[in-house]
Amino acid sequence: MSTSLCRRCTAGSNRRGGKTQLKSQYEPWVLKDFSGYLAVDEVYDGPYCIYYAVDPATQKRMAFQISDEGTEEETRRFFVYLREMGLSVKGVTTDGSPLYPKVIAEVFPGAKHQVCRFHILKEINLLVLRALAGFRKSLPKPPRRKRGRPKKGEERQPTPAEILRRKIWENRYLWVHKELTASQHQRLRSICRRQPLLRALRELVDLVYNLFDRRCRMETALEKLETIRKLKVFREFPQLLPIWKKLRFKNLEKALLFLDDEFLEGTSNAVERANRAYRKIQKTVYRIRARHMIEGRIKLDMLLEKERRERQEALKAAGNPFWARFTEAA
Repeated sequence: MSTSLCRRCTAGSNRRGGKTQLKSQYEPWVLKDFSGYLAVDEVYDGPYCIYYAVDPATQKRMAFQISDEGTEEETRRFFVYLREMGLSVKGVTTDGSPLYPKVIAEVFPGAKHQVCRFHILKEINLLVLRALAGFRKSLPKPPRRKRGRPKKGEERQPTPAEILRRKIWENRYLWVHKELTASQHQRLRSICRRQPLLRALRELVDLVYNLFDRRCRMETALEKLETIRKLKVFREFPQLLPIWKKLRFKNLEKALLFLDDEFLEGTSNAVERANRAYRKIQKTVYRIRARHMIEGRIKLDMLLEKERRERQEALKAAGNPFWARFTEAA
């Protein structure tokens, strides 16, 4: 980090008072167009846990908190701070962490708690790939190769089980992709021929993806979920039992709340972007490891983001001819 930037980072937490600056300048700016919905997540940096709250509609960081550890008490302290800011929260989107459900119900009793559907789908797809790997391992292994170099004309041809194992490994992504092309569908059908378990896995993934279709309501999605839980494939193939258990978790039902609220964000992507921005700072500005440096750098970034957006809005309102070029550069 350069010397000038170092001074600017530390200025947010020394005698000038970074918290005062955020209170007087930043908080009124984010409160004036707050949508009523939040995305909350935590990111870890060594011994510190950094909480972020982002408005998904405006993509603005509402607040942050640096804690020595990620516990329920620290999570409660962060949400109490959000309430003291004057936020009227209608819904909160988080990942599947157990830190949030109880705290959200206590601090914002009327708010909906949406669990990120991306994290739910990721967990289910991971179980699908594990079941696929178990099927590959269960295929007959090739006969043991004789020692020495094979003679001419004695090269062993791969067995059908070896060919199937190789095809499954090379095309394993076809079982978890949401949308497949016509050629991918044809390739998948050729691999699954005479393999009912492989077909059942892909059909199950399609049914799970259909649960999160915005065109249906949550009540309809819950009926679909109950139908999936009663499928006979779970009784026919014990390998799918972990997927069946995951489909019975309450977090899956919480991931469907966004279907009844068009303004409720179904994923925590907004706050994940803030986490990635911080990870980028970690790589490029290594000296922010100390707590006061972390706090100063985050405050500086939030204030700079406010200045950048206000400058863009001013240029757009003035009809600046270089507006399009400016936004592309930003």
